[in-house]
Amino acid sequence: MIDVLIIGSGGAGLSAALNAKKYNTKVLVISKTYPTHSQTCQAQGGINAVLKENHQDSLENYFNDTYEASHKLGNKKNIEQFCNSSKETIEWLDSIGVPFSRDEEGKIAQRKFGGTKAKRTCYSSDYTGLKILHTLYDQCIKNEIEFLNEHLLLNLIVENNKIEGITVLDILNSEVKKIEAKTVILATGGYAGIYHNFTTNSFATTGDGISAAFRAGAKLSNMEFIQFHPTALENKNILISESARGEGGYLIDEKGNRFIDELKPRDEVARAIYKKHHNKEKIYLDLRHLGIEKINEVMPQERRLVYDFMKLKMEEDLIPINPSAHYTMGGVLTNINGESSIENLYACGECSQSGIHGANRLGGNSLLEIITFGKITGKNAAKKALSIKNKSTNLNNQFEKDKKRIETLFNKESDYDFYKTKKELGKLFFNNVGLFREEKKLTKALEYIYKKENELDLMGIEDKSRTYNKNLVELLEFQNLIQLSEVIIKSALTREESRGAHYRVDFADEKESFDKNSVSIFKEGKIVHYFEDIL
Repeated sequence: MIDVLIIGSGGAGLSAALNAKKYNTKVLVISKTYPTHSQTCQAQGGINAVLKENHQDSLENYFNDTYEASHKLGNKKNIEQFCNSSKETIEWLDSIGVPFSRDEEGKIAQRKFGGTKAKRTCYSSDYTGLKILHTLYDQCIKNEIEFLNEHLLLNLIVENNKIEGITVLDILNSEVKKIEAKTVILATGGYAGIYHNFTTNSFATTGDGISAAFRAGAKLSNMEFIQFHPTALENKNILISESARGEGGYLIDEKGNRFIDELKPRDEVARAIYKKHHNKEKIYLDLRHLGIEKINEVMPQERRLVYDFMKLKMEEDLIPINPSAHYTMGGVLTNINGESSIENLYACGECSQSGIHGANRLGGNSLLEIITFGKITGKNAAKKALSIKNKSTNLNNQFEKDKKRIETLFNKESDYDFYKTKKELGKLFFNNVGLFREEKKLTKALEYIYKKENELDLMGIEDKSRTYNKNLVELLEFQNLIQLSEVIIKSALTREESRGAHYRVDFADEKESFDKNSVSIFKEGKIVHYFEDIL
């Protein structure tokens, strides 16, 4: 039996694996794709930390910036621990070989990101997430951690509110497998894939772990909070990191005027750009004044992306941009130890709601969160696993259900084009559940989801091959997105206020009565939604 079973091989999952392995436990990491394909590699700009307290920065400042950005929905104790351990986290990453950029004194370089009072963001040129991810993976190989790649999570096996294992689909041969485990860590990423064609995320970001946890009875929290990044390449949704503005880039309109402080929090900048676009104005990122030498030093990847996808040169041309769905603040509700509401089930990274980001995440805090809470959950899950004796259990019920489900899909004839529906869903969410929301549009989106839920049984696969059937994988992912869509819209409808990334034009003010986390739970076949105090 596996001691610590980790679903997801991004920065959170790999950090959890390395720390669980320290306790001489049997660790297995399961990945839908491969570790180096994870969303972590898309985090270009940097990772926050207070490396030295002085007149320029302090732990108190960092705490205040993070809590202020959360709009009172952050858990103060969790944020305090998160900030206080930031230096230790960076030193750990440095010690295992992450190649951070250095200043003239040879110390780890830091840049300023939006919503902060100081230069606090450590970076590795503009490849920060990628370099962290590759370094973590190298360490996992060195520590002989076992990986099971190209396996899609189907469901959690839960008995008496205690995790017992999971079912997965072997993507190579379409076989359903059962894996028993003492503890399970979800590190499966977020759900911005709902905004298909309007997101910076990869096609693989489909909320699989969150959806499975929800079906198993775990509490989800703050699902209405979705962050839009201000600067993606226009009509391409290729991310141009906040580092471009942190290094001095301007946002300008068609007349060449700067119209907002580029380093305000992301929600404010993204809404300002969206308003301009809504009025048929084009918005540009202007980096020409930085010069080619500076651009090549601090953002070589972004320069290449701009040229490859737009045939423009950062040092010569204005870069047309638009906001794009980027990060999801909601997820599986966890405490400071990474524990969910299901016993022995943990969650970390973007699939969790760990009490750090609240209504709006600061740039640079996502990478710190996945490492910090990856380490915490790995340690706690390993210690818990060591206290659990091996047991013989009959866990075939969920396994047989999932086998039957997959066989049904292979045997069913269907001409329903769920790919078309996926595109419709992305556009609908961007327009109706995006940067500006109101009851009428949210209700219209919910009605659409109800209709599509009723059509799920009509959806099948045209490809009947058992070998590497992407048609099957993409249908299962789409069903997860449809399920989470209802949760998101109901959460957005219920929160009758504007707070951080959730902006209601019909309730434009932030209300003290909503200084609470939203909670969604699946009970007796229905979604139960309520608010609870932040402990």
